[in-house]
Amino acid sequence: MPNTKSAERRMRNSARKNEQNRSVKSRLKTLETRYRSLLAEGKKDDAIKVLPLVQSAFDKAAKTGVVHKATASRKTARLAAALKRAK
Repeated sequence: MPNTKSAERRMRNSARKNEQNRSVKSRLKTLETRYRSLLAEGKKDDAIKVLPLVQSAFDKAAKTGVVHKATASRKTARLAAALKRAK
């Protein structure tokens, strides 16, 4: 338990931020999974439409610090490469 008022406040803030970050990470995983399943099913036209949404979500997550910038860049590059391989 926190010993000071400021530590209490930090605990509340970090819990709120943790929940928000977890939500964003969950959305990223869902989007990536949906995109990869489209590729696996051979629905390249749908995958082409979804790719910008996935890339945008990763870029926003990196901008706000939820994921590291390099991680977002690597993921988007690999997703684009997967689409190119599927063509």
